[in-house]
Amino acid sequence: MSKILEGLKYSESHEWVKVEGNIALVGVSDYAQKEMGDITYVDMPDVDDEVSAGEEFGALESVKASSDLISPVSGTVIEVNSDLEDAPEKVNEDAFANWIIKVEISDASELDALMDAAAYKEFIGE
Repeated sequence: MSKILEGLKYSESHEWVKVEGNIALVGVSDYAQKEMGDITYVDMPDVDDEVSAGEEFGALESVKASSDLISPVSGTVIEVNSDLEDAPEKVNEDAFANWIIKVEISDASELDALMDAAAYKEFIGE
C-alpha cells in the first residue's frame, strides 16, 4: 500500500503538490516511485525556467524505465532539489520529503483540477 499524505494535491501523472502561499513544492508520489523501482537519475529544469500545467518539466530514470515528470502547475521554477543530483535514490527513500522543484505559481486556479488524498487513493486503486 502506498503512502498518501493528506493536505497535498495529486495529479493523474502521479506528481504531488504542497502549496505554501504562492509557492508549490512538486515531487512524485510514493506510488510512482514504487512503480519505477530504483531511481538512478532525476532530470530537472533550471532555476528561472517556466513550467506549464500538463507539460513535461523533467524525467525520472530507474533501472526499469524512464518516466517524464509532468508539471501540475504553471509558473517559474525558483529552486531545484540539488540533493537529488548526487543522490537520486532519495526519492525511493521518501518520495514526500524529497521534492523535485519549487515553483512560483502563476495561476492558482489550476490547483482545482488536482486530486485530494482521498481521490488519489481511489485513482490508484488503493
